[in-house]
Amino acid sequence: MAKKINKTNAARLLDQAHVGYELVPYEVDENNLAADHVAASLGEDIRQVFKTLVLHGDRTGHFVCVIPGCDEVDLKKAARVSGNKKVEMIAMKQLLPTTGYIRGGCSPIGMKKPFPTFFHTTCNDFEYIYVSAGQRGLQLKMTPSDLVAFVGATVADITVDKN
Repeated sequence: MAKKINKTNAARLLDQAHVGYELVPYEVDENNLAADHVAASLGEDIRQVFKTLVLHGDRTGHFVCVIPGCDEVDLKKAARVSGNKKVEMIAMKQLLPTTGYIRGGCSPIGMKKPFPTFFHTTCNDFEYIYVSAGQRGLQLKMTPSDLVAFVGATVADITVDKN
């Protein structure tokens, strides 16, 4: 018998809005919360497993960048698209009080309050992508267009160029 998956707040919000998704569990490694571990556990392309990063801008305050697990956010590009002059990643200790989520379980859906959100352009390269469902060990598998529309996100080039 399959183990019952408890719905997260993010999943309940999607249910209320009648947005399609699939909850996909994976084995958590407390010593490796990186997206490459998640992708390997799911047997998926790392470019389809997106990580949710929270940044703070000097003009707009907090905002969210959702990028492929193998990429790094480009702070200059993130500043430009978010209307800031200077941005930085928030400190890990600020993540829970700011978003309601912990590291390795931060979802772009259902944060304590809505923040401007930016998805990397490559999200549209795939039929579906994964983002955290709001807890470690559980991912949401969704079509990028549904996810972007649901969170009211902007799609932009926000990662460091790979040369």
